[in-house]
Amino acid sequence: MWRLAVPALVLGLIVAVAGYFGAPARAQIAVQNQGYVPFSDAPIYYRSAALSDPVAVLQRQIADGKVKLTYEPGHGYLKSVLALLKVPQSSQTLVFSKTSFQSSKISPQQPRALYYNDDVYVGAVHDGKAIELISFDPKQGAIFYLLNEPKADQPAFQRAELDCTQCHIAAGTRGVPGVLLRSVFPNSAGVAASRAASYITDQKSPQDQRWGGWYVTGALAAGSMGNATIAQVGGGDPAHPSLAPLPAVDTSAYLNPGSDQVALLVLAHQTQMHNLITLTNYQTRLALYALNKGAGGGAVTPSLDALPEATRAQIEKPAEQLLRYMLFVDETPLGGLDARKAIATSDYAREFAARGPRDARRRSLRDFDLHDRIFRYPCSYLIYSDAFDALPEPAKGYVYHRLLQVLTSQDQSPDFANLKPADRQAILSILLDTKPGLPAEWRDHARASHLRTASLRPINAQPKEG
Repeated sequence: MWRLAVPALVLGLIVAVAGYFGAPARAQIAVQNQGYVPFSDAPIYYRSAALSDPVAVLQRQIADGKVKLTYEPGHGYLKSVLALLKVPQSSQTLVFSKTSFQSSKISPQQPRALYYNDDVYVGAVHDGKAIELISFDPKQGAIFYLLNEPKADQPAFQRAELDCTQCHIAAGTRGVPGVLLRSVFPNSAGVAASRAASYITDQKSPQDQRWGGWYVTGALAAGSMGNATIAQVGGGDPAHPSLAPLPAVDTSAYLNPGSDQVALLVLAHQTQMHNLITLTNYQTRLALYALNKGAGGGAVTPSLDALPEATRAQIEKPAEQLLRYMLFVDETPLGGLDARKAIATSDYAREFAARGPRDARRRSLRDFDLHDRIFRYPCSYLIYSDAFDALPEPAKGYVYHRLLQVLTSQDQSPDFANLKPADRQAILSILLDTKPGLPAEWRDHARASHLRTASLRPINAQPKEG
């Protein structure tokens, strides 16, 4: 039996229902395009800049006739969308809190399914009007789309920035277009209790504050808020009401029978990692733009040492936050999970670990620990992402410099006590062997330390995860 917990990839969107000539009313997506969206102006141009996120690329391929979305009774376009975007079905997690514009279709008996890979998040509601997508552009961060579910001759993804950014540019996304997982106290209908606490879930969240409003399949459900709704009893603390377990739910209509606990763990890490990459990107561009504008439009050398203190701080602060998060500083221990069982019972865990590059010793940043922490080598696999590579200078250089300081134990501050010497050495070796484009500082260190020549070879032929 699997059970539920509550995260929320919130999409605030509008669906209009219209009929014509006596025909049955048919749901259509009404995407709002008028109104204020943050970061629309220079230097970000969120609403108007050219996009290269996976959904934008796929839509161009569809428009050019190179690929086609396939409709299937029962699941609509979902399977085709997942296949074309290379999103594994095994990543399925189930959320029953009413945190989608299709909230009337969501309940503990009929949860919303979420699927994702390194760049794309896909939400599907059983019998829903639209598939909801968040697709990460290397420069612009989260881009929001809808795909109308009724069968059509020319199905197309529609961008929905105005509707979605009302919820997806907020404190929980670090003030930039992003994603968030919410944990709430849901009632029997899936509605979050208005007077109760709610939490943003990431890798640092206490276990007892995670997964409110979600189903969780596996041992992680114990001690969490998952698989439960507010108990129908009076009294108690209205901010932290008592929860009662939910009965088993019929999942025969879904692509998978459960809500994978390993997929939830990775999702909790990845969402805020994405937000921190975007935050560092935006703050660097904003800081340099303001400096250039103040200098009358003249070019400013993107070197931290050459920048005024305030500008340097605006860039270094998010970059340092990104560094610490990617190294899992203050990660909450898992409490001694049975790692072998967790991996053996999770198709997602095995598929996830099989993707991405491995070093000469067959080690990967995608290898799991799942006993006390999520990953065996605690450095985020999103360092291989296009979004990380697109970080502007001098922020990217700062992150790489600080990362090398930590991994070579030049920085032995207590903040990085989670990284034992063996962890640091392994991560350094893996990155030297698998990450293209490392700075000269890294290569110089490898030579000075007499590391193997193989650790310096270019890995341009290594495929990234699709």
